[in-house]
Amino acid sequence: MSERERPTVGAAIRAAAMELEAVGGSGRLDAELLMAHVLGVTRSELLLRHMGDPLPAGFAALVERRLGHEPVAYIVGEQEFFGLPFRVNRDVLIPRADSEVLVETALAHCGVERRGMRVLDCGTGSGALILAVLANLPRVTGIGVDRSAGALAVARHNAAALGLEDRAEFALVDWRAAGWRDGLGRFELILANPPYVETGALLARSVRDHEPAGALFAGQDGLDDYRVLVPQLPELMTADGVALVEIGATQADAVAALAADCGLGATLHRDLAGRPRLLAMATR
Repeated sequence: MSERERPTVGAAIRAAAMELEAVGGSGRLDAELLMAHVLGVTRSELLLRHMGDPLPAGFAALVERRLGHEPVAYIVGEQEFFGLPFRVNRDVLIPRADSEVLVETALAHCGVERRGMRVLDCGTGSGALILAVLANLPRVTGIGVDRSAGALAVARHNAAALGLEDRAEFALVDWRAAGWRDGLGRFELILANPPYVETGALLARSVRDHEPAGALFAGQDGLDDYRVLVPQLPELMTADGVALVEIGATQADAVAALAADCGLGATLHRDLAGRPRLLAMATR
């Protein structure tokens, strides 16, 4: 094949985009992200400088993986969240933009940060929530807990990559186990994104087949983990503390009732799409 006949990066992206539209409706973006990963450049650099380059080896294999509904974030090993890069793999959920409202609410609550303020992140996964908060509050420290050793390895890597390892601690903890709170103390801010998907829920294949089930499913009504975790929050909060707990779109009333049963008031916050996204819980 002559140099003129060799397929270019741009042509390969156009062809892949058409195939990938059937997977998730964002075929062009997916193709560009996969190509940028193969080339080792940013998407902006790809579009500005590399569209006429020869097709690199390895792109077709990544497209095949995406055609099997594997999320792009797992294929490239990274997902941006709150303007920060996070390593991800199949040990952790992929951070979603919808969850950025937890970080925004946390920063608004903290206002002028106080030295000595501590944050607890329950079910930390990749560490995205706590690390995004700490990155914006340089005098605050925190601890993220998770029952998955694999997830904690990812979180520790992300803390180091962001230069936050001196302020972020991570611990292997299961809030269903007796004594898990021992030695943690109390916190001015608690973040929690527990599993809340109903066992029989219909999910996209990219989620159902690839993301960790233990971080998704929480019983027939999706409330099993709230029933365990929420009653324990008062023993983890300072008198003026707040717990920001992510919820499913139909779970606000049920989770607020659990909070009320243990003496906590709950204020609903919505995401950018207007859907119920989190409850801010505080002592009444």
